[in-house]
Amino acid sequence: MKNSLIIVGFFVLGILIGLYNLLPKIFIETDFSVYALYILMFLVGVGIGSDKKAWEVLKNAKLKIILVPLTVIIGTFFGVTIMSLFVDIGLRESLAIGAGFGYYSLSSIFITKISGEALGVVALISNISREISTLLLTPLLLRYFGKLAPIASGGATSMDTTLPIITKFAGKEYAIISVFSGIVLTILVPFLVIFILKF
Repeated sequence: MKNSLIIVGFFVLGILIGLYNLLPKIFIETDFSVYALYILMFLVGVGIGSDKKAWEVLKNAKLKIILVPLTVIIGTFFGVTIMSLFVDIGLRESLAIGAGFGYYSLSSIFITKISGEALGVVALISNISREISTLLLTPLLLRYFGKLAPIASGGATSMDTTLPIITKFAGKEYAIISVFSGIVLTILVPFLVIFILKF
């Protein structure tokens, strides 16, 4: 939990610094987070590439690896279906929000264009919450639900922003499964969101 709180602490610090314009304009106008993510992904890749156990897990998983993103999709849709009974959002809209799988930037844009700004904001907050929850709760998810739990929780973000914390706690051998699941979900997001809202 300590590491998760440090990550969230830095996130909150960044919000405060941005809110009060405490950095030079170049930091505000340039999206350095993308470059930081590239460096992070490179370092995680080096760690995976040098760990022979990681490749052994992939060999042993074979076709079972496809079940990881599939169960994330089924679990997410089941969860949002239950939640739609308690909130003032229809089932179709709830499913579209869930189909973002944490990929808030893309899914919220599609939802805003198709269903309006209000639902787009709900999608943005919902999917950001999924990412932040994974960053915060990965140690607990691992302890109580197993090593695939944070990968499922991270959804599409398990291939990038939540990958380092998943790798740290679940082990490098689960990083490849995490990246695979995240890529599959990321590819499916636009198709599922549009299909749910338009058909």
